[in-house]
Amino acid sequence: MSSTSDHPGERAAQDPVKLIGIRDTPLSVDEVFRAVGDDASGGTALFVGTVRNHDGGADVAELGYSCHPSAEAEMRRIAEKVAAEFPVRALAAVHRVGDLRIGDLAVVVAVSCPHRGEAFEACRKLIDDLKHEVPIWKHQRFSDGTEEWVGAC
Repeated sequence: MSSTSDHPGERAAQDPVKLIGIRDTPLSVDEVFRAVGDDASGGTALFVGTVRNHDGGADVAELGYSCHPSAEAEMRRIAEKVAAEFPVRALAAVHRVGDLRIGDLAVVVAVSCPHRGEAFEACRKLIDDLKHEVPIWKHQRFSDGTEEWVGAC
């Protein structure tokens, strides 16, 4: 009998990037979760970023996201890099642009791997790298009338 590491399900899938998108419509956790379904995956990690009502000690009234035309291609590049670093069976990431309200979903990412530890690590790497490298900007408007631009996902 061969060892478990010899089983094809223990390795990364041939084309694990299942869904990448920049959307101007509400995001769906279900869509992202379905996109990463894989029979060889024992662990799926999902991260949902929501619009919160505060930042840096100030009350956020509303915000908007905008992006560079290359943002989706950059998301794909990062997704492929994460998939090459971990035994990813399936990966998905979508980000919202436009005006959002408190509680709206801003970003949803998910990763499926053979084991839970790998899924957690890959998902964390995916969201952290998206946040730091993809040209998406947040324009926050505060309840006191001030505003700021933040270069983050």
